[in-house]
Amino acid sequence: MIVQKDFLNKLKDFGLNSYEAKLWTALLSRGVATAGELSDIANVPRSRSYDVLESLERKGFVIMKLGKPIKYIAVPPSEVLERVKKAIQEDADKQVELLNTLRKSEILGDLSSLHKQGIETVEPADLTGAVRGRPNLYNHIASTIKNAEKTVCIMTTAAGLARKSEALKNAFQKAKERGVSIRILSPVQASQAKTMMPAAQVKQIDEVPARFCIVDGKQITFMVLDDVDTHPNYDFGVWVNTASFAKSFENIFNLLWEKH
Repeated sequence: MIVQKDFLNKLKDFGLNSYEAKLWTALLSRGVATAGELSDIANVPRSRSYDVLESLERKGFVIMKLGKPIKYIAVPPSEVLERVKKAIQEDADKQVELLNTLRKSEILGDLSSLHKQGIETVEPADLTGAVRGRPNLYNHIASTIKNAEKTVCIMTTAAGLARKSEALKNAFQKAKERGVSIRILSPVQASQAKTMMPAAQVKQIDEVPARFCIVDGKQITFMVLDDVDTHPNYDFGVWVNTASFAKSFENIFNLLWEKH
């Protein structure tokens, strides 16, 4: 049986390795078969077939039919999908429960104290870093907004505003509930922007490729590439935790805000 390599690769989404994918698809094509038959069809070494089929049985992809010789029955793909979904959900629930337990444990407190002590010995000018990839950038910006006490000032493009309305929605809402002032400058019409960003004050400006986020006038994350021509995976930003540098950008932001 010839199965396209791309098709077999897609079966990795089901949590199958190469041999498992080959034997399962072979069994699907036959319905019921022995390990030897499946080995020949799938071009999998016979010495590995039994172990692989045992693994598939544990995962719920096949059922072993008692008798001599032992045969295997394929579980319908729709049923397999539900089983995989359930297994992933159960695993995710366990991980969330573990993380919640750690959040309430002394370990997190000890680690936080250790981090605080380490940060206190570092000069503010040394707290700079590069952030690569748009998902990482948004995670970083969300983290800075989470710790905001007074103000958040953002300048972004039209496309950037649309992305941030989704990626940073929760961070904006929680910041607003803490009484943080959130202001955004973007070339999107104010009425449309307000719908997208209900937690923020938004003003429309001319198209400016600048993209940055200032928090409390103390730290700034600015993106150095044009988001129109940059693939999300290659987007690049610099985080600077110095008040003098962040304040200079905030002054520029305030001038533009008053102008519009």
